[in-house]
Amino acid sequence: MSKVTQIAHPLILHKLALIRDKNTGSKDFRELVEEVAMLMAYEVTRDLQLHEVEIQTPICTTKCKMLAGKKVAIVPILRAGLGMVDGMLKLIPAAKVGHIGLYRDEKTLKPVEYFCKLPQDIGERDVIVTDPMLATGGSAADAITLLKKRGAKNIRLMCLISAPEGIQAVMDAHPDVDIYVGSIDEKLDENGYIVPGLGDAGDRLFGTK
Repeated sequence: MSKVTQIAHPLILHKLALIRDKNTGSKDFRELVEEVAMLMAYEVTRDLQLHEVEIQTPICTTKCKMLAGKKVAIVPILRAGLGMVDGMLKLIPAAKVGHIGLYRDEKTLKPVEYFCKLPQDIGERDVIVTDPMLATGGSAADAITLLKKRGAKNIRLMCLISAPEGIQAVMDAHPDVDIYVGSIDEKLDENGYIVPGLGDAGDRLFGTK
């Protein structure tokens, strides 16, 4: 069953308050999203496997722990998920980055893939899917389905702001995927926006309307 982790660190909560503020401009918004993603990545990667290595310090030989096992892939859901990538790469610079672009056909309501470029060894990597907003959960669930079809096995989802409805939708569709969020908000409104939320993350990141 999916594990849902709310990362309620004081620094994250402080920065989320600034992100929510409608008066925060695109430049500051981008920087804050990047910073929160970096802080969240610390918790999302807490259980990465380690192995023991022997190194030579300036004083003597010693045994230390380093990352082992699977390597990491960061996969943003276009376009807003891009805003979280650089913050994560600051902590995990060796990670490879894939990209998934989806939209929902208005007639069939089925997901349509318009872009998907993933590392060739995606099945051998710990995959972290990024999207600032987890609203209805449709895009995230569809992106995870696409990743599984391409061979990904160990997937976790990382979002800044979430709605209970979106969390439940992803858990129902993918009970094997753990979810990490900065905040679980009240609900979705009649237009599918998270309340209180932060508006449209893509528009605020890139200064579009």
